[in-house]
Amino acid sequence: MWDWFSTDWLSWQTLRSFVWADKIYLYGIAGIPFLFLLRWLFYNRGQQKLGLSLSGPQLKTRWVSYLRFLPPLFFILGIAFILISMARPQRVRESKEQFSEGIDIMLAMDISDSMLEKDLNPNRLDAAKNVAREFIKGRFQDRIGLVIFAGESYSICPLTTDYDLLNEYLNDINSNMIKTSGTAIGSALATCINRLRDVPGNSKVAILLSDGDNTAGNLDPITATDLAKSFGIRIYTILVGRDSKNVKVDESSLREIAKQGNGQFFRATDNQTLKNIFGQINRLEKVKIKDNIYRDVEDFYYIYLNWAIVFLLTAFFFKNTFVGNILED
Repeated sequence: MWDWFSTDWLSWQTLRSFVWADKIYLYGIAGIPFLFLLRWLFYNRGQQKLGLSLSGPQLKTRWVSYLRFLPPLFFILGIAFILISMARPQRVRESKEQFSEGIDIMLAMDISDSMLEKDLNPNRLDAAKNVAREFIKGRFQDRIGLVIFAGESYSICPLTTDYDLLNEYLNDINSNMIKTSGTAIGSALATCINRLRDVPGNSKVAILLSDGDNTAGNLDPITATDLAKSFGIRIYTILVGRDSKNVKVDESSLREIAKQGNGQFFRATDNQTLKNIFGQINRLEKVKIKDNIYRDVEDFYYIYLNWAIVFLLTAFFFKNTFVGNILED
């Protein structure tokens, strides 16, 4: 009950520690001296004063004369603490809870023989693997899976947040893993859909990386794209490589897949461009983080209101009791 009756509440350090709900009242403290100036101008100057010669030691007379300032001093303190109370000093304790919604990403990588072309360094497949590692390193709380395809498609790594395991699978990828020749883009998309369709959440993405047109498989890529849309899966397509004497790249089908799949089409003609493409996808597909902030607000206005009452009562005591007569004599 008497916790408020402590001089610690009056220290500058304590006052600085507060958050003020109505800070504007604090500026009123600066106006208190003007009230006393006005009082002096319109009241004291109109009073007739009689000079008296006081007997006794001069030091005692001087000391007693200072006591007449006590009533106005306590009155000033009372008004100041009323203003402090009205400014509502508070202490706010905040706690934050973060909920992150990761993105589910299936990375489908073409490993057909044409991916061994050396227009990228050291070749298209290894360049894609290197950049994929950097892409995985930059993700946060996303589940990522791997699909490889040539004339057929296989899922070699399910959706996982174990990025070390994912990199091990990525390191093992080579063009000899699928013997069937060709490029089954439709089948690769279907494999991605099978991994993503039953996954809860709204952030599902397939990234398809290839250097050619659909030349194998039984499923048309556009049909697979429509199926992906029905499951809320966005599709990004990356065309890797440049035209050469041995291999022609065809971007029309990959561009159409990205358009129909609510994603984007990219073309990588060198290592740096490929790296920049994965960087763009990294920025486009950000983890959604929701913050719930809880605030615990504790008011301390009553502390300073109690002090204000103490100071005003003290001023009243000095002014309107026999003590006041002693101070004025």
